[in-house]
Amino acid sequence: MGVEINEVQPARPTPKTSAPGRAAADVEPPTIRIEKDGLDIAKAWCVIGIFMILGMAVIYLMAAVLMPITLAIVTGMILGMAADKLGRLGLPSALGAMLLTALVALVLFIIINALAQPLAKIAANAPDLAEQAMDRVIPYLEKFRWFRIASMESGPISMESLLEKSAGVLQVVAGGVTPALVQALIFLAALVLFLAGRLQLRTALIMTFPGREQRLAAIRILNAIERALGYYFSTATIIYAGIGLAMTVIAFVGGLNMPVLWGFFTFLSSFVPFLGVASMTVAFAAGGLMTHDTLILGLMPAVAFFGVHMFVENIITPAVMGRRLEINPFVVFVAIIFWTWMWGAVGAMLALPISLIVMTIIDELWPDERPMPQLPG
Repeated sequence: MGVEINEVQPARPTPKTSAPGRAAADVEPPTIRIEKDGLDIAKAWCVIGIFMILGMAVIYLMAAVLMPITLAIVTGMILGMAADKLGRLGLPSALGAMLLTALVALVLFIIINALAQPLAKIAANAPDLAEQAMDRVIPYLEKFRWFRIASMESGPISMESLLEKSAGVLQVVAGGVTPALVQALIFLAALVLFLAGRLQLRTALIMTFPGREQRLAAIRILNAIERALGYYFSTATIIYAGIGLAMTVIAFVGGLNMPVLWGFFTFLSSFVPFLGVASMTVAFAAGGLMTHDTLILGLMPAVAFFGVHMFVENIITPAVMGRRLEINPFVVFVAIIFWTWMWGAVGAMLALPISLIVMTIIDELWPDERPMPQLPG
């Protein structure tokens, strides 16, 4: 008898039945997962690192253009509330931008004009001041063993060698005057154009986001940035002006020449955390040692400046600003070092505003993860 053999077909997966009235095309396709190994992750980070290096190179090489434009944008954000008030008064945006830019240019002109005569006097008396400084400071330095060893290795410091080195410094400073004037013109032009088209730029930036929630978040972030910059710099200007006035009085009482100039540089350096305080402390110490014969009297202006600044930054500033604009001091220090390396003195002054902008964006995007360190001065 024969045996009948039937071919067994493999079982096919039963397709999922769709709900009544549901099209077959609505069935979700299967999800394909691609596993990434360590080499793929390393490649991704390498690409990110290359782009970061290229970005820093562009920022460094284009400093002559990017620096005044960035300064104009930050200044325009600081003046944003003033521009809004002028707009509510009925002034056209272009006219308000021209008035605010003219006010900034007037302030810069007054400052430069006020500093021109004292700085010219210092430049004219530079050899006498340098010789006086050497006569005052070198006796103190000779008390240290490392200075005597360095003097024997490099030879005695003479007035002629000091003047030769100062001549090279003056040539570098004179060579940087023309680029500084060009950058000042770029700054003023960018400022007036930014203030005139600020609302249009805001609208264009907001409309680049597709969703309603994203647009609302962009509006909230832009408003928070302008409020943070405007509030900080308006308050800090008043506080640092008080420090400058106090140091003008201390410089006058301490017998330092041109006390108004000391007060102005104190006010200006206060906007650069850490480096500004350190440089002005050294400057007051050098000026005091050049003025007084004794070490204690010579260091008194520097001690007074450091004490006043620490009192204001640790008592007055937290009481006035509260915990609204607090940034990690280490973050600010790294930002100052980075932007000073990139753009010099202007970069040092822009480090804190850029840090405020970045931290404001982080606070608005992740409001539950706000850091609570103290804002440095």
